[in-house]
Amino acid sequence: MRTSDFEQKIDNAKDLEFGGIFNDSIELFKKTWVQGLVTLLLSVVLAIPVMMVFYIPLIFMGITDAYTNSYNAYDPYAQPDFSPIMIVVMGIMYIFLIVAMSAIGFGLKAGFYRICKLKDMEEMGKEDYFYFFKKPYLGKTIKLALATTGISILAALLCVIPLIYAIVPLSYMVIFYAFNPDMSISDIINLSFKLGNKKWLITFGLLFIGGMLAGIIGFLMCFVGVYVTASFSYLPPYLIYKDIIGFNSDSDHDSGDTLMDLDEKVTF
Repeated sequence: MRTSDFEQKIDNAKDLEFGGIFNDSIELFKKTWVQGLVTLLLSVVLAIPVMMVFYIPLIFMGITDAYTNSYNAYDPYAQPDFSPIMIVVMGIMYIFLIVAMSAIGFGLKAGFYRICKLKDMEEMGKEDYFYFFKKPYLGKTIKLALATTGISILAALLCVIPLIYAIVPLSYMVIFYAFNPDMSISDIINLSFKLGNKKWLITFGLLFIGGMLAGIIGFLMCFVGVYVTASFSYLPPYLIYKDIIGFNSDSDHDSGDTLMDLDEKVTF
């Protein structure tokens, strides 16, 4: 599907009913809550080694400083000595931390949306949570994750209102990528903002209500339930995308990937 086709569908988008999308989200959540829980748990598990890479040097520095007495412990105004090289290294590691955490969350969420489609359309296929960490897509996953993080930081620096506005278009970026992984990064961003502008109010309302209810129900389930209900807020943007854009087997590779991954196909 060409970019102009996506734009035409967004321009001609029909009016959506808040209640209808919300009810459909509940029904889809019943089918995908386990996959949503697995996605969140994978995010936590994969984040642990990344965090360790960042914090182990800090712990090592603290131990080293304690044993070498690099500053006067009796001087209340004394400060530990940090070499410029160490500061540069820590800065690089902090950037690595941001990139890694953003890519993990973005890639797993995109994989979750592909699984949602399988459950929603009752298709046969592999529940591949790591689909977008494979070689053909890893680079684009990282770039889109960085773009999402950068836009979020920029919107936050411009005060609260731009950040509230950006939440909606950013929620569509991962969906466009999930079902159109071969689309260029610029097109994904542009179409996400175009759809976000077109359906901003209903999307924000569904995200707000869905997130609030998921949080309340999760806390009532002894706090641990938050991990079970958190994925509910992911579903309204998916259903809006489904109603307005729909799915194209050529764009999201479902015709081939539902039975086997692209890199596992046998050629003769």
